[in-house]
Amino acid sequence: MEIEIKEQLNKGFAIVTENGEKAGVMTYSIPQGDFIIIDHTEVDPNYKGKGVGKKLLYAIVEKMRAANLKILPLCPFANAMFKKLDDIKDVLKK
Repeated sequence: MEIEIKEQLNKGFAIVTENGEKAGVMTYSIPQGDFIIIDHTEVDPNYKGKGVGKKLLYAIVEKMRAANLKILPLCPFANAMFKKLDDIKDVLKK
């Protein structure tokens, strides 16, 4: 699986593909300030249960760590992952 992150103006997204097929996407908004807002996660039904959402989240977390930005997870999936996974709480906006 390949993950690519793209940003344009005040929006960004991470997309995961496998063999040229889109497996999932996670979108975020970039407001002014020191954080981003993850607002949506979508995984193709053929890839459910294969960790696609988690891979997308970890890719965005790594990018934000490098940029010294926090994450506000408004997306229900991302919010649940932040509650469950201790190794990403360092980038959680409180």
